[in-house]
Amino acid sequence: MTDDFDGVDDVARAFAEHGYITDRRLATTTFVMSRLAKPLLLEGPAGVGKTELAKTLALATGRRLLRLQCYEGQDETKALYEWDYGKQLLYTQILREKTAELLADTTTMAAAVERVAEQDSAFFSDRFLAARPLLEAVRSPEPVVLLVDEVDRADEALEAVLLEMLAEYQVSVPEIGTFVAEHPPYVILTSNNTRDLSAALKRRCLHLFLEYPDAERELEILRSKKTGLDDAAAQKLVEIVRGLRGLDLRKSPSISETIDWARTLAVLGVTELEAGVLADTVSVVAKYERDVERSRAALPRLVDPNATVPDRGAPDHQHGHDHGHSHSHGGHGHDHGHDDEGKARRAAKDTPGRHDEEYYGQRASGSGSEKAGGAREIPAAPRGVTSSQGARSFPGNRGAARRRPV
Repeated sequence: MTDDFDGVDDVARAFAEHGYITDRRLATTTFVMSRLAKPLLLEGPAGVGKTELAKTLALATGRRLLRLQCYEGQDETKALYEWDYGKQLLYTQILREKTAELLADTTTMAAAVERVAEQDSAFFSDRFLAARPLLEAVRSPEPVVLLVDEVDRADEALEAVLLEMLAEYQVSVPEIGTFVAEHPPYVILTSNNTRDLSAALKRRCLHLFLEYPDAERELEILRSKKTGLDDAAAQKLVEIVRGLRGLDLRKSPSISETIDWARTLAVLGVTELEAGVLADTVSVVAKYERDVERSRAALPRLVDPNATVPDRGAPDHQHGHDHGHSHSHGGHGHDHGHDDEGKARRAAKDTPGRHDEEYYGQRASGSGSEKAGGAREIPAAPRGVTSSQGARSFPGNRGAARRRPV
């Protein structure tokens, strides 16, 4: 087999020609994978370029890309192969007369079944075998790149199906036999870490965890995509996106979404990034309502770290204490003046004896404590209870007078 890359630098160069900017670690891992012919498992958050790496690998090497998109409940018939039952049935109908001739000399059901069973190989052969991505990658007469995308979304049963193929690049079909790859495919598996993968699967693969790139490489990626946004604005946009990723968002902006945002701003003719236009277009990178609101709130600070952002939750009108003005509510005046005047008014309201004896519905009795100025404060006598009130309070003793214990 011809080597596709001469070295690590050749990987970086070939990928860059197709718009994929790698760092040294990623280029090294890709080169080792190509030389050792081992599957490569890429793990990391969504949108860091895992799937794009497989696509670029196919472009850089001139190989055909086969993709198995994994999902919950997927079975082996969608990954390995299945029999084309429709085609088998069609052939059976066409060959009805030939089947009748074949069974003409049989006299019992058992003999007829035995005669039909002898023809199994005619209907369970390559002609009726519908190859799915895993088997197609093994049977391909030319080298291919096989992408097993989001393998963590599939059930563990599919992982078991993958093991034979990943270990030996072969697939066993019980009715026919075992297919072994003439040209070992480049196999890329991706995972967003929605669940842990089995140790058996990881053991068969090289492993690389992809994170979001640093600012310099992300800017280089943005430049390579020719978004139409000028370089100064692109550099500022990368800083803003990295700031958004630092927020507590449900889904952080991906690299591809950053590229889409740059193209959106370029279409709008934006040359200088302002919080207003970024807030109007932030839904390009924030895909949940909560994320949109949090991003909008943070944009002024990300655009200009020295900007003062007003508190949206504060009331529109605030009462100061350096100027006097009063508001009358229901006849009660509330005066917001100087501190001394306010204290004097509050003290006046706290002066004892401002209300007469009837204010609390009580009358004075003969003795009490001393008021200010030498007067005596007469404690209120307990109010009497009428017979009708007592009857209502004690319905079981109506008509009976309450007596104090002797």
